[in-house]
Amino acid sequence: MSSITIAIDGYSSTGKSTLAKKLAKALNYVYVDTGAMYRSVTLAAMQAGAINNGKIDRTKLKSLLKSVEISFQLNEKTGNGDVILNGKNVEEEIRSLEVSKNVSNVAAISAVRKKLVEQQQQMGKGLGLVMDGRDIGTVVFPSAEVKFFLTASPEKRATRRYKELLDRGDNVKYADVLKNVQDRDYIDSHREDSPLKKANDAIEIDNSDMGLEEQLERMLSYTKDVIELQ
Repeated sequence: MSSITIAIDGYSSTGKSTLAKKLAKALNYVYVDTGAMYRSVTLAAMQAGAINNGKIDRTKLKSLLKSVEISFQLNEKTGNGDVILNGKNVEEEIRSLEVSKNVSNVAAISAVRKKLVEQQQQMGKGLGLVMDGRDIGTVVFPSAEVKFFLTASPEKRATRRYKELLDRGDNVKYADVLKNVQDRDYIDSHREDSPLKKANDAIEIDNSDMGLEEQLERMLSYTKDVIELQ
């Protein structure tokens, strides 16, 4: 079977990572969560004092980038790749609402995108790969053989994210989560460097009212058809 690159882009809380992991597992492909990489940089910036009350010290952040090392380590219990930031497992920390509030602004900084896109492209060399994010099909892998773009209403996405955070034990309000989703949509779509947009050749999936298995079946069927033609 041929090995191809599968790019999954879309708005926050559309289930990109969950679907990408399942698709990679079904195909026995490598999965890379690029959103986790941007969250890791955001966490590092927060810990270093480069972000205060939502304001980013860009000079300090750019200097910090030189010492940021991100990798993925298999979690034997979950079967997924946990994020390792400078030798520490930060999988739980990067999923907090506080990181979510800052990640889109950090991801809009060209120096951050340049560093992580280079790493992402290196990860994909010669592999059967599934990668999800905001600009995978447009910037990181514009020649990917398969591209998907996921979307859903802000309210549906906020409800999903709210439930996830409550299940984690976080003390959050639905109104705050909805505002975060809407703010991230605007920042992701309007940033100057690599804005979130659907690639011309991407398959769009609105999963506002679609279950996980239905989405996975549709994506897997389409991908297998493409692989057979390689």
